[in-house]
Amino acid sequence: MKRLDLITIGRSSVDLYGAQVGGLLEDMASFNKYVGGSPTNIATGTARLGLKSAVITRVGDEHMGRFLLRELEREGVDTRGIVTDPERLTALVILGIRDQQHFPLIFYRENCADMALCEDDIDPDFIAEAGCVLATGTHLSHPKTEAAVLKAIHLARGNGSRTALDIDYRPNLWGLSGHGDGENRFIESAAVTAKLQSTLHLFDLVVGTEEEFHIAGGSTDTLQALKAVRDVTNAALVCKRGPMGAVVFEGAIPDSLDEGQSGEGFPIDVFNVLGAGDGFMSGFLRGWLKNEDWPTSLKFANACGAFAVSRHGCTPAYPSWEELQYFFRAGIRNKALRKDAALEQIHWSTNRSGDWSHMRVFAFDHRIQLEEMAAEAGVSNEKIGEFKQLCLDAALQVANGARGYGILCDGRLGRDALYRAAGTGLWIGRPTEWPGSRPLKLEPELGPDCGGLVEWPVENVVKLLCFYHPDDTAEFKAQQEETVLRLFAAARRNRLEFLLEIIPSKAGAVDDDTTARVIERFYEIGVYPDWWKLEPMKTKAAWANACDAITRNDAHTRGI
Repeated sequence: MKRLDLITIGRSSVDLYGAQVGGLLEDMASFNKYVGGSPTNIATGTARLGLKSAVITRVGDEHMGRFLLRELEREGVDTRGIVTDPERLTALVILGIRDQQHFPLIFYRENCADMALCEDDIDPDFIAEAGCVLATGTHLSHPKTEAAVLKAIHLARGNGSRTALDIDYRPNLWGLSGHGDGENRFIESAAVTAKLQSTLHLFDLVVGTEEEFHIAGGSTDTLQALKAVRDVTNAALVCKRGPMGAVVFEGAIPDSLDEGQSGEGFPIDVFNVLGAGDGFMSGFLRGWLKNEDWPTSLKFANACGAFAVSRHGCTPAYPSWEELQYFFRAGIRNKALRKDAALEQIHWSTNRSGDWSHMRVFAFDHRIQLEEMAAEAGVSNEKIGEFKQLCLDAALQVANGARGYGILCDGRLGRDALYRAAGTGLWIGRPTEWPGSRPLKLEPELGPDCGGLVEWPVENVVKLLCFYHPDDTAEFKAQQEETVLRLFAAARRNRLEFLLEIIPSKAGAVDDDTTARVIERFYEIGVYPDWWKLEPMKTKAAWANACDAITRNDAHTRGI
C-alpha cells in the first residue's frame, strides 16, 4: 500500500490575478494572490478531491516561497519534496481576464527557484511512496530540470508505479517567443517535438489539448499528431477538445476523434480558461488513480474543468470531492457556476483550511466598557491599548504555540495587539458592530460599503454582534438584516470568515425556540456564518433546537 497516491513534479509559482475583468493587463489596479504552476495546481486539485498528493519543486527563501509552503500545507498537500532555494526567487505569474477569448499573462521565471530543480532533489525513498508520478512538459525544456524529471520517472517505473505526463506546452517557456507572449499556446518547433517524443515512451498516461498533441506529434492535423504520438508510446492518450469535452485512446488511433471514449460534459459559460487544464487533470487523476473506467474519469475531469473556467483564479476554483458530488446531484442551475449561491456556499465551506474543532478564545474586544473605565480613572485610551497588549501576552503564554487558541480583539482600541497577533497561530476574531447599537450599526472604520475590510488580513474573522429578536417589527428586522447581509457579502468578497453573534434576550422574551428562529431567519435570507456565537440558553431543548437549525441548514459550519 503506497503512502501517497500522487507526486507531481515541476513548476511552482505565485499567481497574481488581476481583480478587474474586461480591461487591459496594464490597467489592472489590484491583484489577488493564489497558488500557481501546473504541477502545484494539480497537487492541490487532487488533494481537494481526496487523493494523498505531494509535489516536488523549489521555492525561494522569501515571503512568496513561504506563502506557497503554507498554502499547500493548508490544502493537505505533502510538502516534503519542496526544496527552499537560498539563491533564487519564487516564480511569479501575472494574469488577467481581458474578455472571453483573451487571457494575458506574463511569466516571471528567469533563473527562478523551480528551474533550479536537479537530480539531487529527487529522493528515491520519497518516490517509492507514490502510486503515481506526474510530470509536466515545461521541465523537459532545460537539461538540468529534465534530468530531475527523468530520474523521478525512471524510479517510479522501477517501483511499479504509474507515470503520467501533462504536456503543458507554453512556447515562451521553451524560449520560442518573448516575455509578452505568455498567452500564446502554440508555436511549431521540431526541437520541442523531438524532445517530447524522446520521453513519451516513459509514460502510462499522456494528456494534452489538441494544440499540445500537435507539438508532441509534429503535425497540426490532430489525428496525424495522435498517430505520431502513438508510434512512440503505448500510453493512454487523453485529448482535450475544449467545449467538445475530451476523448481517450487506449490503442490504435481511429479515423475520427469522435471514436475515442468520452465522458459526460458540462456546458457552462466561460469566464476564465487559465488553469482549466490543471482542474481537468485533477479530476481525471481522481478517477484514474481510483481505477474508475474512462467515462467516469472523464466525467470527473470535465466537471472539474467546468469549475475552473467559471471562476476567478486557478487553484482557488477547483472543487472539493463533496462539492463535486453535490454538483452531480444538483446539476447546472446557472451556467455561470460562480453565480450559483448554493454551489458557492458548498465550495467555500468545504475548502476552508485549518482545524478549529476545539477552541479556547480569550475575548478582550470590549470597547465602551473600557472607555468608561479609562474615563473614570482619568487616563487616556492609550492605556486601553496597553491593557490589550497584556491580554495578548497572556493568550500567547497560555497557548504556548499549540493550536486551538484564539482571541477576540478590536482594531480601534486594540490595534497594536491585533497586529502583533498576526502570524502567531492564534484564531483571531475582530468585531465590527458599534457597541450596543440597536438597530445595528457598524464601526465607522469599515465605511458605508464595508470597503474597509479590504485592509484586513485574511486570518482575521469578521465578528458581528446583533441584538435581534424574531418578534421585532418587520421594518426593524429588515433594517438589521440589510446591515448583516451587507457585511456578510463584503466578508466573502474579501475572503474573510464570518462570525455572527446573536443575543435575542436583550430585545425581548425568549423561549426554547427563540434562538433557533433567529438562526433559521438568517439562513433564509442567505447569511451562512462560518461561526455562530450564541448567548447561554436555559434549557437543553433550546440548545438542541438551535443546533438543529444550524446543522440542517449548513452541515459544514465551523461551529458555535
